[in-house]
Amino acid sequence: MWVFFKRITIAGLFAIVPIALTFYIIKIIIVFLDQLTAPIMARVNLEIPGFGLILTLLIIFALGIFVTNVLGRRLFSWGERLISSIPLVNNIYNTIKQITNAFSGATQTENYQRVIYIQYPRQGLWTICFVTGESIDGSGKEYYHVFVPTTPNPTSGVFIIIPKKDAIEADLTVEEGLKAVISGGLLAPEKSPLDT
Repeated sequence: MWVFFKRITIAGLFAIVPIALTFYIIKIIIVFLDQLTAPIMARVNLEIPGFGLILTLLIIFALGIFVTNVLGRRLFSWGERLISSIPLVNNIYNTIKQITNAFSGATQTENYQRVIYIQYPRQGLWTICFVTGESIDGSGKEYYHVFVPTTPNPTSGVFIIIPKKDAIEADLTVEEGLKAVISGGLLAPEKSPLDT
C-alpha cells in the first residue's frame, strides 16, 4: 500500500512541477514587466492592472524598431562597448548575451550552413555539429569545416576539418540543432539518422 501511494504521489509531483514552474516564471515576468512602467503609471495617476505589462511590451517593441535601424545599431554597439569595458559587468552581460543569442540563433544561424553528425571525440560516439565551410584538397577530396559546440553553452567548442564522407546529414535546422545542444539532448529529435 505504501509503495503504491509513494509511486502515485511521485507521478503527481512530476506532473505538477513543470506546470507550476511555468506559471511561476510567467508570473515573475509579468510582475517584473508591470513594475518596469510603475513609475510612469504613478506619475500619470493611472492604476490599471496589467496595463504596465502592455506598456512595457510596447516600449520593448519600440526599442526593437530603434535597434534595427542604422543609428540605433550604432548607439547600441557603442553602449555594448561601454558595458564591455567595465570589469565585472562585462562578464555578466557577455554570458547573458551568449545565452540569449544561442536561444534566438541570432549570430549562429548566419554563420552555420547546416547541421551534421560526426563521430567525436572518438569512433562510435556521435555528436551534433555545424558546418561553417567546405574545402577540397589537392587530390580532389572534399572536406567540411565544422564547429563542435559544448553543452549548454554553444558559443564555445572546437573547430575540426573532416572528410565529407565521415559526416551524416542531420534532418535539423540550425535552430533545432542549437536547441538540442543547449538542452543537453533533452530537445534532440527522437528519430536519428545514425542507423543508416
